[in-house]
Amino acid sequence: MLQLYTEDTFEVDGEPMFGYLRGRYNQRELSSIDDYAFDLGIEVVPCIQTLGHLGQILQWPHYAHLRDNTEVLLAESEATYDFIEKIIKAAASPFRSKRVHLGMDEAHGVGEGRYRQIFGYKEPTRIFVDHLQRVNEICTRLGLQPMIWSDTAKNNTLQGYYDESNNPAEAPEIVESMPRNMELIYWDYYHTSPDLYTQKLQQHRELGCQQPWIANAAWTWSRFWTALPFTFESVRASTVAAKDREDGIRNTFITIWGDEGNECDVFSALPALCYYAEHGYSTQEEVDIPMLKRNFEGICGATFDDWVYASKIDDTPSGNPITIRTHYMPNISKWLLWEDPFLSFLSPQYADEDLESHYGNIAAHLFDVIDGKNGIHPLNERLELPARIATVLALKCHLRQRLVEAYRNRNYERLYELAQGRLTRLREEVEQLWRYHRSLWMKMYKPFGWETLELRYGGLRTRLETMYDHIIAHQHTRRSSSLTEEVLDEENVHWRIPEFDADLECLFYGSRTNLLLDYARVISPSRPG
Repeated sequence: MLQLYTEDTFEVDGEPMFGYLRGRYNQRELSSIDDYAFDLGIEVVPCIQTLGHLGQILQWPHYAHLRDNTEVLLAESEATYDFIEKIIKAAASPFRSKRVHLGMDEAHGVGEGRYRQIFGYKEPTRIFVDHLQRVNEICTRLGLQPMIWSDTAKNNTLQGYYDESNNPAEAPEIVESMPRNMELIYWDYYHTSPDLYTQKLQQHRELGCQQPWIANAAWTWSRFWTALPFTFESVRASTVAAKDREDGIRNTFITIWGDEGNECDVFSALPALCYYAEHGYSTQEEVDIPMLKRNFEGICGATFDDWVYASKIDDTPSGNPITIRTHYMPNISKWLLWEDPFLSFLSPQYADEDLESHYGNIAAHLFDVIDGKNGIHPLNERLELPARIATVLALKCHLRQRLVEAYRNRNYERLYELAQGRLTRLREEVEQLWRYHRSLWMKMYKPFGWETLELRYGGLRTRLETMYDHIIAHQHTRRSSSLTEEVLDEENVHWRIPEFDADLECLFYGSRTNLLLDYARVISPSRPG
C-alpha cells in the first residue's frame, strides 16, 4: 500500500485557490500513479485533511468563511461539509481503492476561534466527534472506507497524545460517538521502547477499534539527510510491538514527511525503508543486519554503512547517544547552515566542539565514497548533498569566532586574510551547494516549493556578501586612514563592525547542541515580522 499525502496539492473542480501555485496533482497525474502502482500490486490510498492542517488554503480570503482558526475548518457549518464532500470526491475518484485517509490530526484550537463566536462554547472533544460523524456520513454515502490519525481533540497535543495515563477510552463521549467503521492510526515517531506502543494499542481497542494501525516514520523532516540511527531504533520499537503474536496488529506503515521546506533528499530514507521491510519478513525482534546490508546494496545500488554515516551531519564529535529517553534527533546541520553568519548567535551552543574537524572529516569521507563508486554502487552519487553541506559547515561553523578575535585584536592583516580566504571559499561552496541542491530538486519534483528553499539560499548568500564587504571596507578604512578615531567613529560607518562588538550568550542549556530548530528560529535573533 502507498498512502499519498496531499493536504491541498490535488486538483478540485471549481476551486482554483485550492492548492494555488503549489504544484497540485491533476486527475490525470493521480490516475497515472494509481495505474503504475496497480501494475506492481500496490494499492494507492488518498491521504487528505478534513479538519486541521489546512492553513495553506485558509490563508486566502476566498476560504475565510470556512475558517475556525488559521489552521482548522469551521465545524457545524453546512458550507464546510459541502466543501469536504467536494474534496473527498476529488481525492478519491482517480484511485481504484475504496479507502480514504481523512487526517484530522493536530486540530489545535478547534472550537476556540470563529466557531465559538458563531455557535458558542462547546467542549472540543464533542465538536471533534460530531464533526467526525458528519464526515463519516459523507464517506458512507460515497462508498468509501475511512481512516484517521487517532489524536482526537481529547489529546491533540503531542504530550497528551503520548501520555501513558491519558486514555481517550475513558471519555464516554468518544467511545459512544466513535463511528464503528472508522479505522484509527496510532502515529508515533518518537519512542524507542515497544512497551508504550503495546499500551497505546490496547487503549485504541478500548476505544472500540479492534484493529488499529501503527504509523512509524523515517526521520526526514526539518533536515537534509534522514536521521537513520534514531529511525532504526524507533521503527524497531513500533514494529516489534506490531508483530507481537498476542497484542500485535495486522497493519502498520512507515511515513516520510517534508515539513519545514522538504530540504531532505527523500532517497536518504531508503536504508530505513529496507530496515522496516526486513522486519516485516522476520518474526524476530531484530533483523539479520549483514543480510540487510547486502539486500540494500543489491536493491538500491549503494553502500548501507556510508548512507548511515551521512547522518553524522546532524551529530557532533561528542555524539548524541540514543536511549529509551531519547525522543527526537537534533538537526544541527540545518540550524548551522541557515543561522545568520554575521551574527552567528547560536555559536555559543557549540563553542566546546571541534565542528570544523568533524565536518571536514565527513566531507572527505563522503567525497571519497562518491569518487570510488562504480557500476555496483551508482546510487552513492546521492551522498553529494550531505558531502557538500559538510564542506560548507566546516568553513562556516567557527568563522565568526576567528573574525571577532582578529577584529578585537586589531589584527587587520589576519582579518583580511580570513575574508579573502576562508570567507571567500565559504561563499563559493554555498554557491555550489545551492546549484547542486537546485538540480537535485528539479530532477525529483515539480518546481513549486523550491522557491521556499531558494529564498533561504538567497538570504544566506547576500548576508555572506554583506559580511565580506563590511570586513574589507573596515580593514581598508583602518589601515589607510590618518584621521583620529573620534572623527572616524562618527563619520565613517566602516570604522567599526558593530556585529563583532556584540558579545554572544548561550541560549539553550543542558545538551547544548541537542536542538531541533526551524528556519524561522535560526535566521535571526529578532522575531520575523
